[in-house]
Amino acid sequence: MINFFKKLSPFSVLWLVLILFVLRSGYLFFAPAKGVSLFMGPFLSLWLPAGYSSISPSLNVFLAAIMVLAQALLLNHLVNHFNLLGKPSFLAALMYITLSSLFTPFLVLSPPLICNFLVIWMLFKLINFYKNKDAKSTAFDLGMIIALGTLIYLPFVFLLLVIWIGLVIFKSFDWREWVAGIIGFITIFFFLAVYYYLNNNLAHFADIWLPLATKFPQTIAINYYNYLVLVPVVIILVLCFIKLQQNFYKSYIQVRKSLQLLLIVFLITLLSFCVKAAFQLPHFLLCVVPASVFFAYYFLNAKRKWFYEALFGLLVLLIVYFQFNTF
Repeated sequence: MINFFKKLSPFSVLWLVLILFVLRSGYLFFAPAKGVSLFMGPFLSLWLPAGYSSISPSLNVFLAAIMVLAQALLLNHLVNHFNLLGKPSFLAALMYITLSSLFTPFLVLSPPLICNFLVIWMLFKLINFYKNKDAKSTAFDLGMIIALGTLIYLPFVFLLLVIWIGLVIFKSFDWREWVAGIIGFITIFFFLAVYYYLNNNLAHFADIWLPLATKFPQTIAINYYNYLVLVPVVIILVLCFIKLQQNFYKSYIQVRKSLQLLLIVFLITLLSFCVKAAFQLPHFLLCVVPASVFFAYYFLNAKRKWFYEALFGLLVLLIVYFQFNTF
C-alpha cells in the first residue's frame, strides 16, 4: 500500500477516499443513536444557528471526513510545493487521513479539526519566510490567523510562539517583523472588543482568557488499553527521527529549516493541551499536521519494504480494532 502512494498518481485520491471510509467504519457501526452535540466553543456558539447544535452521528462523521480529506490534500500540496520530502507523492495525505483516525473523538467535528485548516495555511506562510526579504506583512497576516484560531479554539493562542520561532529559523532579526505578528493578533481582538462594547457586554470580553489561568492537570484519568494504538505511532516517530538525523545535512537548507519548524509546531501543539481544565483528546488533532509530514518522510525513505508495510498495516488494523472494541 505504501509503495502505491509514493507516486503522484491522480488515482491515489480514490484510494484515499476508500481508506478514509474504512478508518471510520467502526464508529459508524457503534455510534450513539441520538444526535451528537457539537462542541464549538463559546464564540462559535454565538454565531451558529440553533439547528447546528445537534446533528446525527452519521452526518457528523461525514462532515468531519470531508474536512479531513480536504486538509489531507492541502497538506500534501504544501509538502510537494516546498519539496519537503525530496520527491512528489501522496504519502503526506495518506498519513494525515490515518493519524486523524487514531481515536474515536478524532472522527467527529471539533474546534481543533477546524483549526487544522489554519495550521496548514500558517505553514504555507511560515515556510515562505525563507524567500521573503520583507516579512512584516506576512507576520501581520499570521498574527490575524492565530487570533482567528484562538476564537475558535483557545489553546491555538500558543502558536503565536511559532511566528517568532519561524522568524528566528528563516530570517535575520528585525524587531518590526516580530512586532507585526503581535499587531495582527491584537487587531482581531480590538474589533471583537468593539463588538462587545457596542453590545454593552464589555465585562465579558475578559472571560475569553479565563482558561489561560488553568493549572496544569496533576492527574489524568485514562484507560491505557485504548491507547495501545499509539505503540506503532511512537515506533514510527522514533524511526523517523533516526532517519532525519541520518539525512539531515543531505537536504536543502530550506527543507532543513522547514523540518525544524514542523518539529516546533508539533511540540507546541502537543504541550498546549493544559489550557483546558478537562483533558480533551481532540486537542491532539493539532499535532496531526506536523506528525503526518514526519511519517511521510520515514515511509518515503525506509528501505525494508516488508517492515514498513507491516508496520503501517499494524497501525491501520489497531485503529479499526479499537473502533469496534471499547474497554
